[in-house]
Amino acid sequence: MSSERMPELAPPRRILLGPGPSDVPDRVLRALASPVIGHLDPEFAAIMDGVQAMLRTVFRTANRFTLPISGTGSAGMEACFVNLLEPGDTAVIGVYGLFGTRMVEVAERCGARVVPVEAPWGEIVPGEAMTEAIGRVRPKVVGLVHAETSTGVRQPVPAIAAAARTAGSFLILDCVTSLGGCPVEIDAWGVDAAYSGTQKCLSCPPGLSPVTVSDRALAAITARKSKVQSWYLDFTLLGQYWGTGRVYHHTAPVSMVYGLYEALRIVLEEGLEARFARHERNHEALVAGLAALGLDLASQAGHRLPMLNAVRVPAGVDEAAVRRELLGEHGIEIGAGLGPLRGAIWRIGLMGSSSQRNHVLLVLAALESALRARGAALGAGGAEAAAAYYRGTVGGDGAVA
Repeated sequence: MSSERMPELAPPRRILLGPGPSDVPDRVLRALASPVIGHLDPEFAAIMDGVQAMLRTVFRTANRFTLPISGTGSAGMEACFVNLLEPGDTAVIGVYGLFGTRMVEVAERCGARVVPVEAPWGEIVPGEAMTEAIGRVRPKVVGLVHAETSTGVRQPVPAIAAAARTAGSFLILDCVTSLGGCPVEIDAWGVDAAYSGTQKCLSCPPGLSPVTVSDRALAAITARKSKVQSWYLDFTLLGQYWGTGRVYHHTAPVSMVYGLYEALRIVLEEGLEARFARHERNHEALVAGLAALGLDLASQAGHRLPMLNAVRVPAGVDEAAVRRELLGEHGIEIGAGLGPLRGAIWRIGLMGSSSQRNHVLLVLAALESALRARGAALGAGGAEAAAAYYRGTVGGDGAVA
């Protein structure tokens, strides 16, 4: 087909309530459409400085190496592992979902000996099991997923981080789904390297991976016996590009950096504590509505993510057909389960700009309608129960600032 016959680009408007991306505010979309300038232009250098400063605030760190890698969250994961691991090193990795499994794969590709500490999908990795493995193996690296997107579980970090520090290990933390949606305390917890993604609670399109690395970890990277196996992801080179020298490394995605700049401004205008409270409030409203319908969550009680809800599919229901109906008739995207949870859960994301009262009420009403049409045995009034929850809470509108 010739280019003359291709239709004009016209993607539909969706309500993005899956595991990512989340809704992107109009302010960010306008920033993405700003005039492109050279990636070594002094004006762009000032924007880079602003992005780094705001990321330090959101990560709650003073790390000088804090920057967005040109790539998605998986690039951030790979970057942290390839910089800190050399062939023959040992890594202890907590595995309780897809992204812990991916950490294992990446570490093995670095030539590391991996000791996985596993838990069933939907549960946390017991801190005692991680601490025992760290003390016994004394690994170079400990890998941990803070917010497991495949299961909706939030892993406690401080005790594991303390065990890693005692053993002389470097803790790598996956914050792809948690950054900007619930507390991430890089310095207070003693995390050595962490990475995230722009498309979740930061509500920017996918394409950049915010990363932060401690001076302690940078010293170990500088002292490596072998070169970092990835030239593109080498922190020593990226640090020179994003540092004061602006040593050419690659052409940064200028427009995406614009978008992240504006997205971070929105996060800080709302305030981190207010943002965390909004995510928690909308999660609790959704849970109240689901409970009224007789639906529950597959993630471990007491360790549930406010921004990613793993909802059990009622017996006998075609979960894919429900997702298709929500998308086709209501313009609402929700996610499917992965791995052993495939077909057993829906993943309903309430991340960033998608975490708002109207979206909670809409998805509950649409889900109830789709399930009733398929003869599922339900309670009544999911949206009404959520609305009642909002009326009973301070700041109960659940709105986006």
